[in-house]
Amino acid sequence: MIYALTSGFLLGLMGSFHCMGMCGPIALALPVHKHNTLKKVWYILMYNFGRIFTYSVLGFLFGLLGKGLFIGKYQQYFSIAIGVLMLLALVVPTLFKKADNKYIAQFSAFVRKQLSNLFKKEKSGSVYLTIGIFNGLLPCGLVYFAIASAVGMGNLENTVGFMFMFGLATIPMMFAIAFLGNFISQKFRQTIQRLIPFFIAIMAVLMVLRGLNLGIPYLSPKIEHTEHGTEQSCCHPEE
Repeated sequence: MIYALTSGFLLGLMGSFHCMGMCGPIALALPVHKHNTLKKVWYILMYNFGRIFTYSVLGFLFGLLGKGLFIGKYQQYFSIAIGVLMLLALVVPTLFKKADNKYIAQFSAFVRKQLSNLFKKEKSGSVYLTIGIFNGLLPCGLVYFAIASAVGMGNLENTVGFMFMFGLATIPMMFAIAFLGNFISQKFRQTIQRLIPFFIAIMAVLMVLRGLNLGIPYLSPKIEHTEHGTEQSCCHPEE
């Protein structure tokens, strides 16, 4: 469980600069600056809580899917496969660009329409929470990687925990954008964007190592299989 929480937090922390480019415009558009500091902080937090809620629900849903499809040792193979696919997406991105994105585009249009309608409503804590919920549904490559990584964590608890910590780690950057405005220069953003592939590569290597079941504490914990087909990650090597 500790491995899943730590991995999710690190991916969210490293990927928060990517969120700055993807979700930053929405955070910047939040009409919070006309309120006093207390309300401003509360509304921004509600927005971020909405995003974390969505990520956690996605973790739960895909965790159920992973629990049904990958049992026993197959979970390890899945972790390795996800890591390899992440590396391939970085090295040969054209392999994935040819995929039909018609349904993704339609879903994105639906989510953006809902967000547009929400921005027209009289603002309250619940409205900002709902904006965050829909914001978390916007198609995002980093979120896809996070979900794939989470499913490889072994069980439903780890999957939800991974996605919760992933969302939690993005709060500092997203809060700063909404609270302070466009305070980061375009040049700095471009520099960070160029570093994102390296962060994803690190996460991919960690996924492969985890699947190899090397018995290295936290990095590649030993997986034990019970008679019921479940998995238990041991943070410490067997004595």
